[in-house]
Amino acid sequence: MSPSRTRLAIVGTVGLPPRYGGFETLAARLVEAAAARGAADRITVWCSGPQSGDDRPTHWMGAHLRYLPLRGNGVHSIAYDALSLRQAARSGHDVALLLGVSGASALPLIRATSAMRIISHIDGIEWRRPKWGPVARAVLRRSEAMAVRWSDHVIADHPDITTHVRQSYGRAPVEIAYGHETPAPSPPAAIADLGLPDHYALAIARAEPDNNLALLLEAFSEGQTLPLVILSNWQTNAYGRGLLARFGRHPALRLLDAEYDPGRLGAIREGATVYLHGHEAGGTNPSLVEMMGHGRPIAAYDCGFNRSVTEGKAAYFDSVETLRAVLPAIAEGPEAAASGTALQEIARRRYRWSEVTDAYFDLLGF
Repeated sequence: MSPSRTRLAIVGTVGLPPRYGGFETLAARLVEAAAARGAADRITVWCSGPQSGDDRPTHWMGAHLRYLPLRGNGVHSIAYDALSLRQAARSGHDVALLLGVSGASALPLIRATSAMRIISHIDGIEWRRPKWGPVARAVLRRSEAMAVRWSDHVIADHPDITTHVRQSYGRAPVEIAYGHETPAPSPPAAIADLGLPDHYALAIARAEPDNNLALLLEAFSEGQTLPLVILSNWQTNAYGRGLLARFGRHPALRLLDAEYDPGRLGAIREGATVYLHGHEAGGTNPSLVEMMGHGRPIAAYDCGFNRSVTEGKAAYFDSVETLRAVLPAIAEGPEAAASGTALQEIARRRYRWSEVTDAYFDLLGF
């Protein structure tokens, strides 16, 4: 197999263009980097038909898009990933990049019936997330073990994930993080329709319990002079709808729908005074890395993942009270500016998309 002609399947995302989370952003960056090499036509990305809307392009930046009539997350992701892998193998792809472990139960069959190489990104120890019940956790933990056993290579995006894989399975993964560079922000006038205040705290996260949006909203619901803006997919689950019903009319809180246009999203980030990162699960979280690149002070949930990514240069909280306590110092003054500058330096030093995509292509033989 000649690396210069390798056909790559990207499996396990909702699809392109990126409109969901970190794996979709990663897929988009890989396609963009391949397009710069004139090789995007050798990539096929599997996409969720129900989550792609009525407009389902057949190509994105030269890469082929293939749709399945299943959702790409939740319980449906098991069948979605497994069917994507089967189609990728049958259509002659040389290597598949499996993002997440949901479909790993299909890997023994794929390995037995095809020569397609499998590279699996196991994400952030998904089975530990509190949103899953006992049955789902057991399934995801088994899927993680199968991904590690049956993949040609395993990718971890954080040193703690690397340690987990080594200790749990006796295998050393390849460690590749995320990048932070984003397209130039749109001018402020481009987001005038949102009516954002001149100064605000910002959070961007999916409406999931382990992203601690309830904690953030509670902390800003009284006693804060800085308003809070949160972008999320509020309507997609009961948790998000409950937060919207409880806090949606509060005058100091702006609960906005998720934004996927890169320029508008960049303008929203640029306008923030401080960023709040409530994620407690996962490894190197893309939304945290991207915001570090904007040079704003950050208050992050106090866990090993976030302390490692920010090298201890952020403020940290684990409750409403601790968040309220750290906010004054990082919202204004020289300490806030110094923290933002330090975080931006870390992003530029450790999280560059050009290095990330090169590392992926080297591993994939693409």
